[in-house]
Amino acid sequence: MSWLPTLKAMWTPKAQQVMIPTPAQPRKHYGIGAVDYHRGQTVVLIRRRKRRRETAELLDALLATHPTGTIYVAWDNASTHEDDEVEGVVRGAAGRLVLLYLPTYSPWLNPIEMLWRHFRREVTHCELFPTVTALLAATAAFFDRYNRSPPRMLSIIGSHPATIP
Repeated sequence: MSWLPTLKAMWTPKAQQVMIPTPAQPRKHYGIGAVDYHRGQTVVLIRRRKRRRETAELLDALLATHPTGTIYVAWDNASTHEDDEVEGVVRGAAGRLVLLYLPTYSPWLNPIEMLWRHFRREVTHCELFPTVTALLAATAAFFDRYNRSPPRMLSIIGSHPATIP
């Protein structure tokens, strides 16, 4: 989440141009997360950096959220996913955490990417928040709202729970 708004095409009255203000220095926070393809719940961490440590923290949060059973994680080839710290969490999960590696350059196969796209459309496109704190509050509100409405979340990520055994 960048304090700098994401820009998209938008409708305006004929012969008028919309001006989108921007901050002098854009500050960034990163969202790393996972979405439960069956239940429509998310685990999303907002952090100042996106490193291997934060990736391991996400895996720990998934294990804490789902204390029993096997957790399958769609995993891309990001450099933050290859590290002893991340591998330590996987080994420590004793087989409960299974990483499903996606082909390189295929983000459309990961359901969380559809959620990030929807998030940007609904929260950050052409929107300048007065402060970074306001941006982070809008981010938290988005995920809280959708976590309370699993059918809407499942629709966004393209899951069809009636067909899942």
